[in-house]
Amino acid sequence: MTRAGSPGRTGYDVIVVGGGHNGLVAAAYLARAGRSVLVLERQDHTGGAAVSERVFPGFDARLSRYSYLVSLLPERIVRDLDLHFEVRKRRISSYTPIGDSGLLVDNGSEATTRASFAQVTGSDREYAAWQDFYGMTGRLAQRVFPTLTQPLPTRAELQAAVGDSVAWEAIFERPLGESVRARFADDTVRGVVLTDALIGTFAHADDPTLRQNRCFLYHVIGGGTGDWNVPVGGMGALTDALAAAARAAGAEIRTGHLVTGIETDGRTAEVQFAGRHGEATATARHVLVNAAPYVLAELLGESADKPEGAQLKINMLMRRLPTLRDPQVDPRTAFAGTFHIAESATQLDRAYREADSGLLPSAPPSEIYCHTLTDPSILAPELIDRGFHTLTLFGIHTPARLFAADPRGAKQRLVDATLAQLDSVLAEPIRDCLALDGEGNPCVEARTPVELEREIGLPGGHIFHADLAFPYRATDDDSPAARWGVATGHRTILLCGAGAVRGGGVSGIGGHNAAMAVLEDA
Repeated sequence: MTRAGSPGRTGYDVIVVGGGHNGLVAAAYLARAGRSVLVLERQDHTGGAAVSERVFPGFDARLSRYSYLVSLLPERIVRDLDLHFEVRKRRISSYTPIGDSGLLVDNGSEATTRASFAQVTGSDREYAAWQDFYGMTGRLAQRVFPTLTQPLPTRAELQAAVGDSVAWEAIFERPLGESVRARFADDTVRGVVLTDALIGTFAHADDPTLRQNRCFLYHVIGGGTGDWNVPVGGMGALTDALAAAARAAGAEIRTGHLVTGIETDGRTAEVQFAGRHGEATATARHVLVNAAPYVLAELLGESADKPEGAQLKINMLMRRLPTLRDPQVDPRTAFAGTFHIAESATQLDRAYREADSGLLPSAPPSEIYCHTLTDPSILAPELIDRGFHTLTLFGIHTPARLFAADPRGAKQRLVDATLAQLDSVLAEPIRDCLALDGEGNPCVEARTPVELEREIGLPGGHIFHADLAFPYRATDDDSPAARWGVATGHRTILLCGAGAVRGGGVSGIGGHNAAMAVLEDA
Protein backbone atom coordinates (compact mmCIF):
# COMPACT_ATOMS: atom_id res chain seq x y z
CA MET A 1 0.00 0.00 0.00
CA THR A 2 1.45 3.37 -1.01
CA ARG A 3 0.96 6.70 0.65
CA ALA A 4 -1.50 9.31 -0.56
CA GLY A 5 0.32 11.89 -2.63
CA SER A 6 2.33 9.25 -4.47
CA PRO A 7 1.03 7.00 -7.31
CA GLY A 8 -1.58 4.45 -6.23
CA ARG A 9 -3.88 4.54 -3.25
CA THR A 10 -3.80 4.33 0.51
CA GLY A 11 -6.57 3.38 2.84
CA TYR A 12 -7.74 5.03 6.04
CA ASP A 13 -10.58 4.44 8.42
CA VAL A 14 -11.63 8.08 8.02
CA ILE A 15 -10.75 10.93 5.68
CA VAL A 16 -11.67 14.44 6.81
CA VAL A 17 -12.13 17.01 4.06
CA GLY A 18 -11.22 20.41 5.46
CA GLY A 19 -8.96 21.32 8.38
CA GLY A 20 -11.17 23.94 9.99
CA HIS A 21 -12.08 23.67 13.66
CA ASN A 22 -14.86 21.12 13.14
CA GLY A 23 -12.69 18.88 11.00
CA LEU A 24 -9.94 19.01 13.61
CA VAL A 25 -12.39 18.14 16.39
CA ALA A 26 -13.61 15.10 14.44
CA ALA A 27 -10.05 14.03 13.63
CA ALA A 28 -8.93 14.32 17.25
CA TYR A 29 -11.87 12.30 18.61
CA LEU A 30 -11.52 9.56 16.01
CA ALA A 31 -7.73 9.29 16.25
CA ARG A 32 -8.01 9.06 20.04
CA ALA A 33 -10.48 6.21 19.50
CA GLY A 34 -7.84 4.33 17.50
CA ARG A 35 -9.02 5.13 13.98
CA SER A 36 -6.56 5.96 11.21
CA VAL A 37 -7.40 9.50 10.09
CA LEU A 38 -6.26 11.67 7.18
CA VAL A 39 -7.15 15.37 7.14
CA LEU A 40 -6.91 17.17 3.79
CA GLU A 41 -6.81 20.98 3.89
CA ARG A 42 -6.55 23.14 0.76
CA GLN A 43 -4.87 26.09 2.47
CA ASP A 44 -1.28 26.05 3.70
CA HIS A 45 -2.46 26.07 7.32
CA THR A 46 -5.26 24.61 9.41
CA GLY A 47 -8.00 26.62 11.08
CA GLY A 48 -10.38 27.57 8.28
CA ALA A 49 -12.37 30.61 9.38
CA ALA A 50 -11.13 30.34 12.98
CA VAL A 51 -7.61 31.73 12.61
CA SER A 52 -5.44 34.50 14.05
CA GLU A 53 -3.34 36.45 11.58
CA ARG A 54 -1.08 39.48 11.47
CA VAL A 55 -3.28 41.50 9.15
CA PHE A 56 -1.46 44.85 9.11
CA PRO A 57 2.19 45.08 7.99
CA GLY A 58 4.58 46.31 10.62
CA PHE A 59 2.34 45.58 13.59
CA ASP A 60 2.53 42.52 15.82
CA ALA A 61 -1.22 42.22 16.29
CA ARG A 62 -2.81 38.78 15.75
CA LEU A 63 -6.43 39.47 14.85
CA SER A 64 -9.20 36.89 14.64
CA ARG A 65 -9.57 37.65 10.97
CA TYR A 66 -12.92 36.01 10.21
CA SER A 67 -14.71 34.51 13.23
CA TYR A 68 -14.12 36.26 16.51
CA LEU A 69 -16.18 35.23 19.59
CA VAL A 70 -16.98 31.90 21.25
CA SER A 71 -20.34 30.86 22.68
CA LEU A 72 -21.34 27.43 21.39
CA LEU A 73 -18.11 25.50 22.08
CA PRO A 74 -19.03 22.95 24.77
CA GLU A 75 -16.64 22.71 27.70
CA ARG A 76 -16.99 18.96 27.23
CA ILE A 77 -14.99 19.12 23.97
CA VAL A 78 -12.24 21.17 25.63
CA ARG A 79 -12.00 18.59 28.42
CA ASP A 80 -12.31 15.49 26.22
CA LEU A 81 -9.50 16.61 23.95
CA ASP A 82 -7.38 18.10 26.74
CA LEU A 83 -7.15 21.43 24.93
CA HIS A 84 -4.95 24.21 26.23
CA PHE A 85 -7.51 26.89 25.48
CA GLU A 86 -9.56 29.32 27.51
CA VAL A 87 -12.13 32.05 27.08
CA ARG A 88 -12.91 35.12 29.16
CA LYS A 89 -16.34 36.50 29.92
CA ARG A 90 -17.29 40.07 29.11
CA ARG A 91 -18.92 42.03 31.90
CA ILE A 92 -20.61 44.40 29.46
CA SER A 93 -23.28 42.78 27.32
CA SER A 94 -23.98 45.72 25.02
CA TYR A 95 -24.05 49.45 24.51
CA THR A 96 -26.36 51.11 21.99
CA PRO A 97 -25.78 54.84 21.36
CA ILE A 98 -28.89 56.97 20.96
CA GLY A 99 -28.16 60.61 20.20
CA ASP A 100 -26.01 61.97 23.01
CA SER A 101 -26.83 59.08 25.35
CA GLY A 102 -27.16 55.33 25.05
CA LEU A 103 -28.52 52.04 26.40
CA LEU A 104 -25.97 50.17 28.51
CA VAL A 105 -26.53 46.54 29.51
CA ASP A 106 -24.06 45.77 32.30
CA ASN A 107 -24.06 42.11 33.39
CA GLY A 108 -22.22 43.08 36.55
CA SER A 109 -24.65 45.73 37.76
CA GLU A 110 -28.41 45.37 37.68
CA ALA A 111 -28.76 48.91 39.07
CA THR A 112 -26.69 50.41 36.23
CA THR A 113 -28.67 48.54 33.60
CA ARG A 114 -32.03 49.45 35.16
CA ALA A 115 -31.06 53.13 35.33
CA SER A 116 -29.93 53.09 31.69
CA PHE A 117 -33.23 51.54 30.56
CA ALA A 118 -35.16 54.15 32.53
CA GLN A 119 -33.14 57.01 31.04
CA VAL A 120 -33.56 55.78 27.46
CA THR A 121 -37.15 54.51 27.56
CA GLY A 122 -38.65 56.78 30.23
CA SER A 123 -39.97 54.01 32.48
CA ASP A 124 -39.15 50.71 34.18
CA ARG A 125 -41.49 48.74 31.92
CA GLU A 126 -38.93 47.85 29.25
CA TYR A 127 -36.38 46.71 31.79
CA ALA A 128 -38.93 44.43 33.43
CA ALA A 129 -39.84 43.02 30.01
CA TRP A 130 -36.13 42.55 29.26
CA GLN A 131 -35.57 40.61 32.45
CA ASP A 132 -38.60 38.43 31.78
CA PHE A 133 -37.63 37.72 28.17
CA TYR A 134 -34.00 36.86 28.86
CA GLY A 135 -34.98 34.89 31.92
CA MET A 136 -37.05 32.78 29.52
CA THR A 137 -34.18 32.38 27.02
CA GLY A 138 -31.82 31.56 29.88
CA ARG A 139 -34.02 28.68 30.98
CA LEU A 140 -34.29 27.59 27.36
CA ALA A 141 -30.50 27.59 27.06
CA GLN A 142 -30.09 25.40 30.13
CA ARG A 143 -32.42 22.79 28.65
CA VAL A 144 -31.44 22.88 24.97
CA PHE A 145 -27.67 23.32 25.02
CA PRO A 146 -26.86 19.95 26.64
CA THR A 147 -28.77 18.18 23.84
CA LEU A 148 -26.40 19.53 21.16
CA THR A 149 -23.78 16.87 21.89
CA GLN A 150 -26.32 14.06 22.22
CA PRO A 151 -28.21 12.16 19.51
CA LEU A 152 -30.81 14.44 17.92
CA PRO A 153 -34.09 14.47 19.80
CA THR A 154 -37.34 14.39 17.85
CA ARG A 155 -39.37 17.59 17.78
CA ALA A 156 -41.69 16.19 20.46
CA GLU A 157 -38.75 15.13 22.63
CA LEU A 158 -37.14 18.57 22.42
CA GLN A 159 -40.43 20.28 23.18
CA ALA A 160 -40.81 18.08 26.25
CA ALA A 161 -37.25 18.89 27.32
CA VAL A 162 -37.95 22.63 26.98
CA GLY A 163 -41.05 22.19 29.13
CA ASP A 164 -42.24 25.77 28.58
CA SER A 165 -45.11 26.34 26.16
CA VAL A 166 -44.61 30.11 26.10
CA ALA A 167 -40.91 29.81 25.21
CA TRP A 168 -41.62 27.10 22.65
CA GLU A 169 -44.20 29.21 20.86
CA ALA A 170 -42.02 32.34 20.93
CA ILE A 171 -38.93 30.66 19.49
CA PHE A 172 -40.11 27.55 17.60
CA GLU A 173 -43.57 28.49 16.33
CA ARG A 174 -44.07 32.22 15.69
CA PRO A 175 -41.90 34.69 13.74
CA LEU A 176 -39.62 36.33 16.28
CA GLY A 177 -40.71 39.81 15.24
CA GLU A 178 -44.21 39.10 16.56
CA SER A 179 -42.90 37.97 19.93
CA VAL A 180 -40.56 40.97 20.24
CA ARG A 181 -43.29 43.50 19.40
CA ALA A 182 -45.64 41.86 21.88
CA ARG A 183 -43.11 42.17 24.70
CA PHE A 184 -41.27 45.44 24.01
CA ALA A 185 -42.52 48.91 23.10
CA ASP A 186 -39.23 50.74 22.59
CA ASP A 187 -37.79 50.72 19.07
CA THR A 188 -34.17 50.56 20.25
CA VAL A 189 -34.80 47.74 22.71
CA ARG A 190 -36.63 45.77 20.04
CA GLY A 191 -33.67 46.18 17.72
CA VAL A 192 -31.10 45.06 20.28
CA VAL A 193 -33.08 41.85 20.75
CA LEU A 194 -33.55 41.25 17.03
CA THR A 195 -29.87 41.60 16.06
CA ASP A 196 -29.13 38.11 17.40
CA ALA A 197 -31.65 36.78 14.87
CA LEU A 198 -29.97 38.44 11.90
CA ILE A 199 -26.24 37.89 12.34
CA GLY A 200 -25.17 35.91 9.29
CA THR A 201 -28.80 35.37 8.23
CA PHE A 202 -30.49 37.52 5.60
CA ALA A 203 -34.05 37.53 6.86
CA HIS A 204 -36.83 39.81 8.02
CA ALA A 205 -38.00 39.75 11.64
CA ASP A 206 -41.35 38.39 10.42
CA ASP A 207 -40.04 35.83 7.93
CA PRO A 208 -42.60 32.97 7.98
CA THR A 209 -39.88 30.35 7.39
CA LEU A 210 -38.46 31.22 10.85
CA ARG A 211 -34.87 31.44 9.60
CA GLN A 212 -34.45 34.38 11.98
CA ASN A 213 -35.77 32.30 14.88
CA ARG A 214 -33.26 29.54 14.22
CA CYS A 215 -30.41 32.05 14.12
CA PHE A 216 -31.66 33.66 17.34
CA LEU A 217 -31.88 30.31 19.12
CA TYR A 218 -28.21 29.49 18.51
CA HIS A 219 -27.20 32.96 19.63
CA VAL A 220 -28.89 32.69 23.03
CA ILE A 221 -28.21 29.09 24.13
CA GLY A 222 -24.40 28.89 24.01
CA GLY A 223 -22.86 27.23 27.06
CA GLY A 224 -26.29 27.04 28.64
CA THR A 225 -26.07 30.78 29.37
CA GLY A 226 -26.01 32.57 26.01
CA ASP A 227 -22.73 34.31 26.88
CA TRP A 228 -20.42 35.28 24.02
CA ASN A 229 -16.86 35.02 25.28
CA VAL A 230 -13.47 36.22 24.10
CA PRO A 231 -10.96 33.51 23.05
CA VAL A 232 -7.70 34.16 24.86
CA GLY A 233 -4.98 34.53 22.25
CA GLY A 234 -7.55 34.88 19.46
CA MET A 235 -9.37 32.26 17.44
CA GLY A 236 -6.12 30.76 16.24
CA ALA A 237 -5.38 29.66 19.80
CA LEU A 238 -8.33 27.27 19.57
CA THR A 239 -7.51 25.79 16.18
CA ASP A 240 -3.81 25.53 16.98
CA ALA A 241 -4.74 23.57 20.10
CA LEU A 242 -7.09 21.36 18.10
CA ALA A 243 -4.48 20.65 15.42
CA ALA A 244 -1.97 19.75 18.14
CA ALA A 245 -4.50 17.43 19.80
CA ALA A 246 -5.31 15.71 16.50
CA ARG A 247 -1.64 15.18 15.63
CA ALA A 248 -0.82 13.98 19.13
CA ALA A 249 -3.58 11.37 18.81
CA GLY A 250 -2.08 10.14 15.53
CA ALA A 251 -4.12 11.94 12.87
CA GLU A 252 -2.25 12.78 9.67
CA ILE A 253 -2.87 16.39 8.60
CA ARG A 254 -1.90 17.49 5.11
CA THR A 255 -2.16 21.17 4.23
CA GLY A 256 -1.92 22.45 0.67
CA HIS A 257 -4.10 19.56 -0.56
CA LEU A 258 -7.22 20.46 -2.53
CA VAL A 259 -9.97 17.84 -2.67
CA THR A 260 -11.36 17.69 -6.22
CA GLY A 261 -13.90 14.87 -6.06
CA ILE A 262 -15.56 12.19 -3.94
CA GLU A 263 -17.08 8.89 -5.05
CA THR A 264 -18.79 6.15 -3.05
CA ASP A 265 -20.22 2.71 -3.71
CA GLY A 266 -22.14 2.67 -0.43
CA ARG A 267 -19.49 0.64 1.40
CA THR A 268 -16.36 2.75 1.02
CA ALA A 269 -15.55 6.15 -0.42
CA GLU A 270 -12.74 7.44 -2.59
CA VAL A 271 -11.38 10.97 -2.36
CA GLN A 272 -9.49 12.59 -5.21
CA PHE A 273 -7.17 15.46 -4.38
CA ALA A 274 -4.30 17.54 -5.71
CA GLY A 275 -1.25 18.17 -3.56
CA ARG A 276 2.33 19.23 -3.82
CA HIS A 277 3.24 16.00 -5.63
CA GLY A 278 0.38 16.06 -8.12
CA GLU A 279 -2.99 14.32 -8.15
CA ALA A 280 -3.77 11.33 -5.96
CA THR A 281 -6.57 9.32 -4.40
CA ALA A 282 -7.25 7.83 -1.00
CA THR A 283 -10.00 5.54 0.24
CA ALA A 284 -11.80 5.23 3.55
CA ARG A 285 -14.83 3.65 5.09
CA HIS A 286 -16.06 7.09 6.10
CA VAL A 287 -15.43 10.54 4.63
CA LEU A 288 -16.29 13.50 6.84
CA VAL A 289 -16.83 16.74 4.96
CA ASN A 290 -16.04 19.94 6.84
CA ALA A 291 -17.44 22.07 4.03
CA ALA A 292 -20.85 23.37 3.05
CA PRO A 293 -23.47 20.95 1.67
CA TYR A 294 -23.26 22.94 -1.57
CA VAL A 295 -19.53 22.20 -1.82
CA LEU A 296 -20.12 18.53 -1.07
CA ALA A 297 -22.68 18.36 -3.88
CA GLU A 298 -20.09 19.77 -6.28
CA LEU A 299 -17.52 17.20 -5.16
CA LEU A 300 -20.04 14.40 -5.73
CA GLY A 301 -21.08 15.78 -9.13
CA GLU A 302 -24.57 16.52 -7.82
CA SER A 303 -26.62 19.72 -7.97
CA ALA A 304 -27.62 21.94 -5.05
CA ASP A 305 -28.85 25.47 -4.42
CA LYS A 306 -26.09 27.89 -3.53
CA PRO A 307 -26.57 29.65 -0.17
CA GLU A 308 -26.12 33.39 0.25
CA GLY A 309 -24.25 35.15 3.00
CA ALA A 310 -25.15 38.66 4.04
CA GLN A 311 -22.49 40.30 6.16
CA LEU A 312 -19.55 42.65 6.11
CA LYS A 313 -16.53 42.08 8.36
CA ILE A 314 -14.19 44.98 9.12
CA ASN A 315 -11.01 44.57 11.19
CA MET A 316 -9.33 47.68 12.61
CA LEU A 317 -6.17 48.40 14.56
CA MET A 318 -6.54 51.54 16.67
CA ARG A 319 -3.99 53.91 18.17
CA ARG A 320 -6.68 54.62 20.75
CA LEU A 321 -10.38 54.07 21.25
CA PRO A 322 -12.61 56.85 19.88
CA THR A 323 -14.49 59.28 22.11
CA LEU A 324 -18.26 58.88 22.26
CA ARG A 325 -20.95 61.56 21.92
CA ASP A 326 -22.32 60.16 25.19
CA PRO A 327 -20.20 61.83 27.94
CA GLN A 328 -21.55 59.50 30.64
CA VAL A 329 -20.00 56.32 29.22
CA ASP A 330 -16.30 55.58 28.97
CA PRO A 331 -15.30 54.13 25.57
CA ARG A 332 -13.58 51.30 27.45
CA THR A 333 -16.99 50.36 28.78
CA ALA A 334 -18.95 50.93 25.59
CA PHE A 335 -16.65 48.84 23.40
CA ALA A 336 -16.06 46.07 25.94
CA GLY A 337 -19.34 44.40 24.97
CA THR A 338 -21.33 44.56 21.75
CA PHE A 339 -21.59 48.13 20.44
CA HIS A 340 -24.73 48.46 18.29
CA ILE A 341 -24.90 50.90 15.37
CA ALA A 342 -28.11 51.69 13.42
CA GLU A 343 -29.78 48.62 14.90
CA SER A 344 -33.14 49.84 16.13
CA ALA A 345 -36.02 47.71 14.86
CA THR A 346 -37.01 50.42 12.38
CA GLN A 347 -33.45 50.77 11.06
CA LEU A 348 -33.08 46.98 10.72
CA ASP A 349 -36.34 46.79 8.81
CA ARG A 350 -35.34 49.59 6.44
CA ALA A 351 -31.91 48.09 5.78
CA TYR A 352 -33.43 44.68 5.02
CA ARG A 353 -35.97 46.13 2.58
CA GLU A 354 -33.33 48.18 0.80
CA ALA A 355 -31.01 45.19 0.44
CA ASP A 356 -33.84 42.91 -0.62
CA SER A 357 -34.62 45.34 -3.43
CA GLY A 358 -30.99 45.30 -4.59
CA LEU A 359 -29.71 48.46 -2.87
CA LEU A 360 -26.88 48.86 -0.39
CA PRO A 361 -28.42 49.90 2.94
CA SER A 362 -28.42 53.68 3.28
CA ALA A 363 -27.69 53.39 7.02
CA PRO A 364 -25.87 50.04 7.32
CA PRO A 365 -26.57 48.25 10.63
CA SER A 366 -23.52 46.83 12.36
CA GLU A 367 -21.99 45.99 15.69
CA ILE A 368 -18.51 46.26 17.12
CA TYR A 369 -16.51 44.69 19.89
CA CYS A 370 -13.00 45.25 21.20
CA HIS A 371 -11.04 42.03 21.79
CA THR A 372 -8.13 43.73 23.50
CA LEU A 373 -10.18 45.24 26.33
CA THR A 374 -10.80 41.70 27.56
CA ASP A 375 -7.68 39.95 26.23
CA PRO A 376 -4.73 42.18 25.30
CA SER A 377 -2.48 39.16 24.66
CA ILE A 378 -3.05 39.35 20.89
CA LEU A 379 -0.97 42.53 20.87
CA ALA A 380 2.79 42.83 21.32
CA PRO A 381 3.70 44.38 24.72
CA GLU A 382 4.89 47.60 23.13
CA LEU A 383 1.53 48.08 21.38
CA ILE A 384 -0.25 47.49 24.69
CA ASP A 385 2.00 50.09 26.34
CA ARG A 386 1.16 52.59 23.59
CA GLY A 387 -2.59 52.16 24.16
CA PHE A 388 -3.39 50.29 20.95
CA HIS A 389 -6.61 48.30 20.59
CA THR A 390 -8.39 46.22 17.97
CA LEU A 391 -11.97 46.77 16.87
CA THR A 392 -14.02 44.16 15.01
CA LEU A 393 -17.10 45.34 13.11
CA PHE A 394 -19.73 42.94 11.80
CA GLY A 395 -22.28 44.42 9.41
CA ILE A 396 -25.58 42.75 8.52
CA HIS A 397 -28.14 42.91 5.69
CA THR A 398 -25.50 43.03 2.96
CA PRO A 399 -26.28 39.92 0.84
CA ALA A 400 -23.79 38.62 -1.69
CA ARG A 401 -26.06 39.65 -4.58
CA LEU A 402 -25.27 43.33 -3.89
CA PHE A 403 -21.66 42.78 -4.95
CA ALA A 404 -22.27 40.76 -8.12
CA ALA A 405 -22.08 43.57 -10.66
CA ASP A 406 -19.34 45.70 -9.11
CA PRO A 407 -17.58 43.86 -6.26
CA ARG A 408 -14.89 46.45 -5.63
CA GLY A 409 -17.05 49.55 -6.03
CA ALA A 410 -19.93 48.17 -3.96
CA LYS A 411 -17.50 47.15 -1.22
CA GLN A 412 -15.93 50.62 -1.03
CA ARG A 413 -19.33 52.32 -0.93
CA LEU A 414 -20.50 49.98 1.80
CA VAL A 415 -17.37 50.43 3.91
CA ASP A 416 -17.62 54.21 3.59
CA ALA A 417 -21.31 54.20 4.54
CA THR A 418 -20.71 51.84 7.46
CA LEU A 419 -17.88 53.91 8.92
CA ALA A 420 -19.91 57.10 8.38
CA GLN A 421 -22.74 55.54 10.35
CA LEU A 422 -20.27 54.75 13.13
CA ASP A 423 -18.98 58.34 13.01
CA SER A 424 -22.52 59.58 13.60
CA VAL A 425 -22.41 58.26 17.19
CA LEU A 426 -18.82 59.31 17.92
CA ALA A 427 -17.40 62.65 19.01
CA GLU A 428 -14.58 62.27 16.48
CA PRO A 429 -14.09 60.45 13.17
CA ILE A 430 -13.06 56.82 13.57
CA ARG A 431 -10.36 57.31 10.93
CA ASP A 432 -8.57 59.79 13.23
CA CYS A 433 -8.02 56.96 15.69
CA LEU A 434 -6.79 54.30 13.28
CA ALA A 435 -3.17 53.18 13.31
CA LEU A 436 -1.22 53.78 10.09
CA ASP A 437 1.07 51.18 8.57
CA GLY A 438 4.59 51.86 7.33
CA GLU A 439 3.25 53.25 4.04
CA GLY A 440 0.79 55.57 5.74
CA ASN A 441 -2.26 53.43 5.03
CA PRO A 442 -4.99 53.21 7.67
CA CYS A 443 -5.13 49.82 9.40
CA VAL A 444 -8.59 48.80 8.28
CA GLU A 445 -9.47 45.61 6.41
CA ALA A 446 -12.92 44.70 5.09
CA ARG A 447 -14.32 41.41 3.80
CA THR A 448 -17.58 40.93 1.88
CA PRO A 449 -19.44 37.66 1.23
CA VAL A 450 -17.75 37.47 -2.18
CA GLU A 451 -14.32 37.59 -0.56
CA LEU A 452 -15.27 35.06 2.11
CA GLU A 453 -16.14 32.63 -0.66
CA ARG A 454 -12.88 33.21 -2.48
CA GLU A 455 -10.59 33.19 0.56
CA ILE A 456 -12.02 30.52 2.86
CA GLY A 457 -14.42 28.58 0.65
CA LEU A 458 -17.74 29.71 2.13
CA PRO A 459 -20.24 29.41 -0.77
CA GLY A 460 -22.03 32.70 -1.23
CA GLY A 461 -20.03 33.91 1.77
CA HIS A 462 -22.50 32.17 4.08
CA ILE A 463 -20.84 31.94 7.49
CA PHE A 464 -23.09 29.03 8.56
CA HIS A 465 -22.56 27.11 5.28
CA ALA A 466 -26.37 27.18 4.82
CA ASP A 467 -29.44 28.36 6.70
CA LEU A 468 -29.46 27.01 10.25
CA ALA A 469 -31.88 24.25 11.29
CA PHE A 470 -33.75 23.73 14.53
CA PRO A 471 -31.89 21.17 16.69
CA TYR A 472 -34.30 18.27 16.33
CA ARG A 473 -34.68 15.30 13.99
CA ALA A 474 -36.99 15.99 11.06
CA THR A 475 -37.09 12.46 9.57
CA ASP A 476 -37.76 8.89 10.70
CA ASP A 477 -34.31 7.77 9.55
CA ASP A 478 -32.68 6.00 12.50
CA SER A 479 -29.20 5.53 11.03
CA PRO A 480 -26.27 6.76 13.15
CA ALA A 481 -25.67 9.65 10.75
CA ALA A 482 -29.31 10.79 10.93
CA ARG A 483 -29.45 10.33 14.70
CA TRP A 484 -26.44 12.62 15.09
CA GLY A 485 -27.59 15.17 12.48
CA VAL A 486 -24.72 14.61 10.04
CA ALA A 487 -26.38 12.60 7.25
CA THR A 488 -25.85 13.39 3.56
CA GLY A 489 -27.86 10.67 1.79
CA HIS A 490 -24.68 8.59 1.41
CA ARG A 491 -23.89 6.20 4.25
CA THR A 492 -20.13 6.53 3.90
CA ILE A 493 -20.13 10.34 3.64
CA LEU A 494 -21.04 12.56 6.59
CA LEU A 495 -21.13 16.29 7.20
CA CYS A 496 -18.92 17.42 10.04
CA GLY A 497 -19.01 21.19 9.61
CA ALA A 498 -21.37 24.09 10.09
CA GLY A 499 -23.80 22.63 7.55
CA ALA A 500 -24.66 19.74 9.86
CA VAL A 501 -27.79 19.98 11.99
CA ARG A 502 -26.66 21.92 15.07
CA GLY A 503 -23.72 23.31 13.13
CA GLY A 504 -22.86 26.99 12.77
CA GLY A 505 -20.58 29.21 14.80
CA VAL A 506 -17.28 28.17 16.32
CA SER A 507 -18.60 25.23 18.31
CA GLY A 508 -16.90 21.98 17.30
CA ILE A 509 -20.34 20.37 17.66
CA GLY A 510 -20.51 19.29 14.03
CA GLY A 511 -17.13 17.61 14.33
CA HIS A 512 -18.00 15.96 17.63
CA ASN A 513 -21.30 14.61 16.34
CA ALA A 514 -19.83 13.29 13.10
CA ALA A 515 -17.18 11.44 15.10
CA MET A 516 -19.85 9.95 17.36
CA ALA A 517 -21.81 8.78 14.30
CA VAL A 518 -18.73 7.06 12.86
CA LEU A 519 -17.98 5.31 16.14
CA GLU A 520 -21.61 4.23 16.50
CA ASP A 521 -21.75 2.98 12.91
CA ALA A 522 -18.76 0.74 13.59
